[in-house]
Amino acid sequence: MYKSKVIAGIEIGTSKISVLLGEIVEGRSLNIIGLGQSSSKGVLKGDIVDFHDASDCVHAAILSAEEQAGVKIDGVYLAVSGSDIEGFPSEASVNVTSRDRRVSMEEIHQVSSMAKGRDLAEDRAVIHHLRRPYRLDNRSVKKPLNLEGDRLEASYWTVHGNARKIGDAIHIINGFNLHVDDVVLSALAAGSVVASDEEKKNGCLVVDLGQGATDYAVYQDGNCVMAGSMPIGGDHISNDLSIGLRMRLSQAESLKHRYGTAVVEHKNKTEKVWLNNDFEIGDRPIPLWSIEKIVELRMTEIFEVIQKKLGTFGRRERLSGGVILCGGGANLRRSDDCAELVFGVPARIGDNGTMASGELRESQYSVVLGLLKYGLQYQSKVGSEAQPAGILGKLKGLFN
Repeated sequence: MYKSKVIAGIEIGTSKISVLLGEIVEGRSLNIIGLGQSSSKGVLKGDIVDFHDASDCVHAAILSAEEQAGVKIDGVYLAVSGSDIEGFPSEASVNVTSRDRRVSMEEIHQVSSMAKGRDLAEDRAVIHHLRRPYRLDNRSVKKPLNLEGDRLEASYWTVHGNARKIGDAIHIINGFNLHVDDVVLSALAAGSVVASDEEKKNGCLVVDLGQGATDYAVYQDGNCVMAGSMPIGGDHISNDLSIGLRMRLSQAESLKHRYGTAVVEHKNKTEKVWLNNDFEIGDRPIPLWSIEKIVELRMTEIFEVIQKKLGTFGRRERLSGGVILCGGGANLRRSDDCAELVFGVPARIGDNGTMASGELRESQYSVVLGLLKYGLQYQSKVGSEAQPAGILGKLKGLFN
């Protein structure tokens, strides 16, 4: 018998903690019932640097969500991001041994296990094994079972992170007598919401622009084939403005929100705006072109770094589905135009309309919505009585 279960999607960000609650009914449907948020402290570039401060902020967001929903949380799906997230391709092959040269399930299991069997350093933990298409005699196939051939190859993109850092985030959740059912890379969670099936089939890139880190996920033929994270985000833009224009960081952050644009719009270098816009002592005029140029340079760099990391997956012909931006950084004016200039394909701001309405349609909630979608699909497969594998289970079925 299925039971109603309340799950939480939790994103511990550099600037904000978000907790979204969903009630899974009979293992099949999801009702969003509560949202809790708090400002973030003790988190830098996606990593927890002060356990006590981060714990207090997460606790405040959890309590807010539970009070709004009037329920207690049964399980948590946690987003992970940060400077330590890395990935690598892992491959293996086996010979088809049957007389009729038909691929068996045993051979599929064998080659998959071999491809995922690469050892990591003791301080690393697998977050996702992202399965790429099988190859049978050098031709790409999605389901090789019973197909005729001589040699079967399996390939995965393995996403892994620092076990201690991931453990710190899990320990914060456990400290409130809650159980982390699983962890999901932020861009993968967001991609499950903002990218359509057609875009994933045609090939697309999802970029989650956070304050302290930027995550990305590439889809080909409907599956995620590559994903990662890098410690560059919106805070770097503010820092560039602070240094380049000689002002406090808080002033730079305000300027970014008021006048920042990812593509320079004002070519007249004599046009100026006021720093504080209050005409009090310390207020001074700032060239608008300088603000826009500094923001453009940093945003362009973020996209160029991602493009370099993608290698052949970043080519135009492999991204005909375009680029989809989400996260708080996607709200920066003309961020989609900047992405389009770098990648040479159409770009858009992600929309959560397939799962939510009102405030939750904003791209900053894509990750927590994706976490709830992950939890729903897990429950629909195994039922609410099963025990989730968690981080050490390593295989993330939703994204395989």
